Amino acid sequence: MTDDQRQFLNPYRHGFARVAVAVPRNRVADPVFNAAEAIKLYREAALNGAVVVAFPELGLSAYTCDDLFHQAALLDACELALQQVVEASASIGAVAIVGLPLRVDHRLFNCAAVVAGGKLLGVLPKTYLPNYGEFYEGRQFNAADAALATDFDWHGERIPFGADLLFQCRQIPLLKLHVEICEDVWVPIPPSSYAALAGATVLVNLSASNITIGKSAYRHQLVSLHSARCLAAYLYSSAGIGESTTDLAWDGQGLIYESGEMLAESERFSNSSHIVAADVDLERVSRERMRQNSFGVSVQKHKAQLATWRTVQFDVTVPAQVPQGLLRKVERFPYVPANARTRDERCHEVFNIQVQSLVQRMEATGIKKLVIGVSGGLDSTHALMVCAQAMDRLKLPRANILAYTMPGFATSERTLSQAHKLMAATGCTAQEIDIRPSCLQMLKDLQHPHSDDAPKYDITFENVQAGERTSHLFRLANLHNGIVVGTGDLSELALGWCTYGVGDHMSHYNVNASVPKTLIKHLVRWVADTGQIGSDGSDVLRAILDTEVSPELIPSTPGADQPSQKTEDTIGPYELQDFHLYYTLRYGFRPTKVAFLAYTAWHDRTLGAWPDDSHELVRNEYGLGDIKRHLGTFLWRFFKTSQFKRSCVPNGPKVGSGGSLSPRGDWRAPSDSEAEVWLAELKRVPGE
Repeated sequence: MTDDQRQFLNPYRHGFARVAVAVPRNRVADPVFNAAEAIKLYREAALNGAVVVAFPELGLSAYTCDDLFHQAALLDACELALQQVVEASASIGAVAIVGLPLRVDHRLFNCAAVVAGGKLLGVLPKTYLPNYGEFYEGRQFNAADAALATDFDWHGERIPFGADLLFQCRQIPLLKLHVEICEDVWVPIPPSSYAALAGATVLVNLSASNITIGKSAYRHQLVSLHSARCLAAYLYSSAGIGESTTDLAWDGQGLIYESGEMLAESERFSNSSHIVAADVDLERVSRERMRQNSFGVSVQKHKAQLATWRTVQFDVTVPAQVPQGLLRKVERFPYVPANARTRDERCHEVFNIQVQSLVQRMEATGIKKLVIGVSGGLDSTHALMVCAQAMDRLKLPRANILAYTMPGFATSERTLSQAHKLMAATGCTAQEIDIRPSCLQMLKDLQHPHSDDAPKYDITFENVQAGERTSHLFRLANLHNGIVVGTGDLSELALGWCTYGVGDHMSHYNVNASVPKTLIKHLVRWVADTGQIGSDGSDVLRAILDTEVSPELIPSTPGADQPSQKTEDTIGPYELQDFHLYYTLRYGFRPTKVAFLAYTAWHDRTLGAWPDDSHELVRNEYGLGDIKRHLGTFLWRFFKTSQFKRSCVPNGPKVGSGGSLSPRGDWRAPSDSEAEVWLAELKRVPGE
């Protein structure tokens, strides 16, 4: 690997920042021991590439000191312990957030101290003090709102004090921190809600949080939903081994979430100090806030209050290289969960969205017949399954599905046989129409060389066949008072791999419009595995899954088992192009970041999870050069050549948050834009 490639693969170059939650072993009322343990974990996290390290609530003293918090000796020792952490930070290069009791203006506060570069940057007091159940914090502490001071003296310096503090990293501008403490996130409107509106991208919670039955799952729900609402990363720490078990127990649960998704969780009930870390995507946080304009509306509604928040600048040492590469899971198939149960749930939901949408269209139009072309390939197979289920829902006979297979010049015996078997298993009205005579007539009318038996297989030759099929389907729909069900998928639409107008581009209603090719494969497998069209039908579906993806428009070698015209030879592998589509469409990431993520997911077939029913799936891997080449194909086709097709697509349901390409939905773009800015950015990816 070259130096350029090593630098390119540094997550910090692509809008990520490594954050860590530390769960130290502590001792009750022993700040010297607790500070030493915190410094050890602080240094370890920074050596592993983290620039933010969060510790538990009151970690320098322990949470369970009770009335010992009123002892001057303990409070003095806690302040000395904090100074030790401050001094250690001078050589560590990351920011740490530690918890301690702190006296300000003759009152005691439960505080989070933010430390970096040998300085105490600021201190945030806890806003909400629980005084119910097992909690009696109101006995020892004052709430943040009780504070009069907005700063305090610390070794001759005035240190910002208050719950309204934000901390901005100079080296990583998108890294802006806010800290709240335990109960603060359990209330109806946590202080971090306002902090996020004020610009904080990483929200930190120093918690003690004793463990009771079911509480761990609730923490997950709480942190997940709050990070999702705030469109932020959220670090949650809690106390572990060493806290007093006089009346309570502690599990030391550390969590890192980002916009509702869990990135990392610490080991619970551990007997030793430990760290959990993850790379949070600060660019994703920023882009989602721009995209969801309701976030901006919320900022506007609270503008006066947010204007009073204070920001403290700090410095960190951005690692030139980080251990372990990108420290977060990047799915190879962003549209297809690797976990079997989650994937089945996804397939069930997508399938039912498609079916219900088609049912609604049929009921709205009063039409009781569906017309569909069946090629023996993936897309038409899945669309036919949707049609069959829609008829069942409407209690109409499946014979009302008028299915036609239309062999042309390149149709293989394999796909033709599969089409007939599939239609028979489905129970539709099946017919075959040989389109070659009408295609020959059109080629003759066009004076195309093939009409004189010349082997010229150009785009006209291909599109005459695609157009004839669709033209027949529309006239058949007229004849039988039906609607044409489209079969083209999201991946084809993204890459412009469809014949415009009177071709597979057009239909009356397209059930596959926002379903990518990689997901359609698993949907077909799911229908087969659930036996929805019987065992014979499942066998046909599995045979279709094993068939090469091809438009079958250019004649194959006689006797070949598979089509010789392979779609992916022209447009690149669907598994990789779907990956590029997801991160381009859903997040608008620049090509360098898309390539970085693709490399993370695809460069080593032995790393990461694959869909675990994928015994039929070839486990490919792609180097940076291959990714760059195929991404170039995607960018050119997506931004430069294909938008005019997407600007006038038929109606069809959006099925996922990954987006659709309907001009009435997620994607509105000019048909004559250039691709130069994306291709220029792609050149920054190292490798040929």
